[in-house]
Amino acid sequence: MTDTLNPATNAAAASAIDRTAAEVVADLTLEEKASLTSGASFWTTKPVERVGLPAIMLTDGPHGVRKQREGSDHLGIGDSVPATCFPPAVALGSSFDPELLERVGAALGEESQAERVGVLLGPGINIKRSPLCGRNFEYLSEDPLVSGVLGSALVRGLQSQGVGASLKHFAANNQEADRMRVSADIDERPLREIYLRGFQRVVEDEQPWTVMCSYNRLNGVYTSEDPWLLTKVLRDEWGFDGLVVSDWGAVNERVTGLAAGLDLEMPSSEGRTDAELVAAVRSGVLDERLLDTAARRNVELVQKAVRGARSSQVERVETYDADAHHALAREVAAASIVLLKNDDAVLPLAAGATGEGTAVAVIGELARTPRYQGAGSSQINPTRLDNALDEIRAHAGAGAEVPFAAGYADDGAISEELTAEAVAAASAADTVLLFLGVPAALESEGFDRDDIELPAAQLALADAVIAANPRTVVVLANGGVVRLSGLADRVPAIVEGWLLGQAGGGAIADVLYGVVNPSGRLAETIPVRLADSPAYLDFPGEHSHVRYGEGLFVGYRWYDARELEVSYPFGHGLSYTAFAYSDASVSADDSGLTVRVTVTNTGDRNGAEVVQVYTSLPGSRVVRAPRELKGFAKVALAAGVSREIVVHVRREDLAYWDTRVDRWVVEGGAYAVEVGASSRDIRATASVEVEGDAVRVPLTMDSSMGEVFAHPVASQLIMQAFAAGGDSATSALIADPSLFKMMESFPVGRLAGFPGGPFGREQVEQLLAAANAQG
Repeated sequence: MTDTLNPATNAAAASAIDRTAAEVVADLTLEEKASLTSGASFWTTKPVERVGLPAIMLTDGPHGVRKQREGSDHLGIGDSVPATCFPPAVALGSSFDPELLERVGAALGEESQAERVGVLLGPGINIKRSPLCGRNFEYLSEDPLVSGVLGSALVRGLQSQGVGASLKHFAANNQEADRMRVSADIDERPLREIYLRGFQRVVEDEQPWTVMCSYNRLNGVYTSEDPWLLTKVLRDEWGFDGLVVSDWGAVNERVTGLAAGLDLEMPSSEGRTDAELVAAVRSGVLDERLLDTAARRNVELVQKAVRGARSSQVERVETYDADAHHALAREVAAASIVLLKNDDAVLPLAAGATGEGTAVAVIGELARTPRYQGAGSSQINPTRLDNALDEIRAHAGAGAEVPFAAGYADDGAISEELTAEAVAAASAADTVLLFLGVPAALESEGFDRDDIELPAAQLALADAVIAANPRTVVVLANGGVVRLSGLADRVPAIVEGWLLGQAGGGAIADVLYGVVNPSGRLAETIPVRLADSPAYLDFPGEHSHVRYGEGLFVGYRWYDARELEVSYPFGHGLSYTAFAYSDASVSADDSGLTVRVTVTNTGDRNGAEVVQVYTSLPGSRVVRAPRELKGFAKVALAAGVSREIVVHVRREDLAYWDTRVDRWVVEGGAYAVEVGASSRDIRATASVEVEGDAVRVPLTMDSSMGEVFAHPVASQLIMQAFAAGGDSATSALIADPSLFKMMESFPVGRLAGFPGGPFGREQVEQLLAAANAQG
């Protein structure tokens, strides 16, 4: 393969990189321009050697560099070069730590550079609409702010190393069922406020080099050929200046897609669709200027990748510090673990080399054979792999015996022999560490989950172990939430370990033994039962359509609005210390809100708290959730220390999408600001007056009487007309609240046509025109 990121050895290539992209494109033939807009293979772009333009490699992420060896197929996992397997997004989202994720992004960039990868395919920031989505392990949160802030951090870190990100999957890729064809049918407000908002933040803040369009259709149109999505929204509104690449195999009609704003088809079509573009240009179906634009963006991407490689290293780095990256993977994994429950301070465990620590038994095959990442195209071949059993034994000390029982087999069958061994080990221990989780066979890219249950064999094992020893700590390994309502009230402690990457075993042990104080928080709600979840009746749809009937009420917005009991709320997570909140205040200016609150670590251990800021607008004119996360900050505090925490809420994050004027609008009024440790653990409240945006909706004959009389100019003109015409009856009707309420929704144009009415149709039209002209 050509050394795609080392053109310095080739004078022609160096020239192509140093010229402007427009100049390079001007030298290309029609066929060469078309060739640039599709891949040469599964992972590389096409070079144009005649003008010295090299190819670059794009490869799967998002939590590691999954570079396939030469000739490998798309899912040839074993043929991937070794790379650090960082925790997948399901864990990273629970860190609530953008600074830490930026470091992960930078490490991914270093490994990409070492492997001569120009673009890493990630991060994935789609919203976790349903807990059943098989790919939820690749996504950060059910909340667009968390997805946007943390996604931005990953992009920022990655691109700081001269490697491009590919923000995905754009857009509304919220299920695996029928994912190549299904139409996500979404009203515009939830589409803008929930499903596109995170993408908008990352694009506007970080300008990822590429955005990857998804497989699905959006409101009936394939995203790969949707000009509204790829051009109007992404480029015209958000100012995206990079390249749009297809998900692998997502192109439906190549010519239509390119005209809509799709710049690069992946993988290779072996020239078939390139020829379609050439024919379309020659026949006049496709404007050649559109092809020039796509070709230019592809040249610019190659130039960025080559220049990034030049600037990041004077001499080509052939390797990276794998040990340092493993240590970072352990650090971020520990920061992502969520302590859900810890009654009677069962955790942390005592430890020591003398063997005088708490006697523990470890039960569950997952402790010895970890599930540490999701299945499918993101699967990484790790540089090394820790397991929790070995790490727990290391923490317990050389003199401490830590017995182990597998408890269950990988095939999911209940084994009386394995259960008996587990019960014996549990009975003899002071504390049981019971490892449970969801196997890859039930949770993967390509299909959705059937339920949110733990496997039956594991639940049967849990029953037996808890009966033998109630002092049981459950440690979970899962890529999506699992139902805990049948388990949570029977054990004193639950640790949500998600999928933690190659160093997750050590991170689990660090948290269990208190070497690391847990600071992860839930980026998605854990419901009492699946039937309570927002999309329950509208997932996964039928006949290649799925209706997003829950609208704006996704995740905690739904549970809070419906006042539903949940097992654990969004934002929840415990610590081995405690935090008190005081002196909350909020101020507003043109940039947004500034929220101040003093947080005190009132315990005897150092720890970190995630301060969460939610807002609402009582009496709003539009439908809103009871509260929405608008800002957060993770802060480390030593024991006994107090600190004033400042969280800024951007003004644009207070806006809703006004479908009447097709733009973001900040509604004025007294906003309630809640500061807390979860969406249901509010510690302080404040109120602030926010000046709203001026919105003038033109009046028409279809406007209601209520809308007309709410208009500051129209209402005056009409009342003046009534007075001038001496129409006391109509004036009395308007003055009577009960009668006016009855007529409030009546279109003014229809009222004008009633016999005996005060105005004729022409007069009403003149009044409305005058009001619109003045207002």
